[in-house]
Amino acid sequence: MFQSLRHRNARLFFVGLLVSTVGTWVQMTAMSLLVYQLTGNATDVGVTMFCQFLPMLVLGVYAGVVADRRDKRKMALLTQTLQAVQALLLGALYFLDWINLPVLYALSLALGIISAFDNPARRGFVTELVEPHEIPNAVSLNTAVMTGARVIGPALAAGLKGPIGVGWLFVINGVSFTGILWPLLAIDRTQLFRAPHAKRGGTPVRDALRFVSRDRRLLVVFVTFTVVGTFAFNYSVSLLKIADVRYGSETLFGILLASTGLGSMIGSLLTAARPRVTTRWFFGNGLLLGVSGLCLAWAPTAWAAVLLGIPVGMGGAAFIAGQNAISQQESPPDMRGRILALGAVAFLGSTPIGAPITGWVADHIDAEWSLAYGSVIALVAVAVGYVLRRRQQRDEHAAPVALTASLTP
Repeated sequence: MFQSLRHRNARLFFVGLLVSTVGTWVQMTAMSLLVYQLTGNATDVGVTMFCQFLPMLVLGVYAGVVADRRDKRKMALLTQTLQAVQALLLGALYFLDWINLPVLYALSLALGIISAFDNPARRGFVTELVEPHEIPNAVSLNTAVMTGARVIGPALAAGLKGPIGVGWLFVINGVSFTGILWPLLAIDRTQLFRAPHAKRGGTPVRDALRFVSRDRRLLVVFVTFTVVGTFAFNYSVSLLKIADVRYGSETLFGILLASTGLGSMIGSLLTAARPRVTTRWFFGNGLLLGVSGLCLAWAPTAWAAVLLGIPVGMGGAAFIAGQNAISQQESPPDMRGRILALGAVAFLGSTPIGAPITGWVADHIDAEWSLAYGSVIALVAVAVGYVLRRRQQRDEHAAPVALTASLTP
């Protein structure tokens, strides 16, 4: 489960990433609470998510090309520094009382542009920390750290918002980036397993798209992942509305996110423990995500909702980690940044579509259905993807049998 941590570079990076990502979740939770406090509408929270993740949809694949052609460590140093500046600026504007919806939308858009380039650089750098055969484990541990930080970050935001105010939560996030910047500087570069840089020129984006489209297994995984990622992961919108309307407590929002974070950490670690991640693991956890999401939407009590958040997070994180591991198992070294970027576009880049829809459902139809409709779509997508993959496997098995029969005298 933790084989990647035998490398000193990996230990330094993952510890720093945990500190930084806790701060990121503090800010994300504080941002949702602040927007909801200003307007009382989940739709506005969805629009904030739209602004933050739209650049990933537009720039994500191009950013993957840039990451494949650059030193990923240096690129991550730059993008992480810019994210720290964005958080500190957000805190400063709050203290100056210059915060309103347009300002929040603009700063969310700026963060999204930076994150679009940070995602393939930082995640691609993870694959250089370990030997090639350990990459699926490292990718899964990366997901465990990213999602496991949600156990601490939202709970901190919910607990500290009242005593110290939202502004200091933004400052905390800005300071937390020192956690990842220091390891990026301190890492022993002679012990890195560098991937070859992609050549300039050519058609790098189309090459990546062609690679995915020609791999039947990878194509089914990517399409399923895109559909589920668009509608079933908008927790920052749906759980906020459910916590307020169904249980009468905005503070519960942070606790619900923390419980899904605990499940996420478990799901990611279980994926990391697997020597090879299969599509059966991927689809099975998509099923868990959909079923538990439906149960959480109509949980009878707040405590039941908190407990149900664990399997929701577990299924969701294992689903994400499974897609990441499968794509990295299949992709050539000089294309990893682009394939990671395609995965980010499929998951994060689809948020501009799903988040506003989820907010609209929460405000105009039903708080519970803002979570449940995504769970239903996830179940349908997983079922269709599983059936298609099973047919592919039968065809793959039948082809060599037919060839052998034709060659038999």
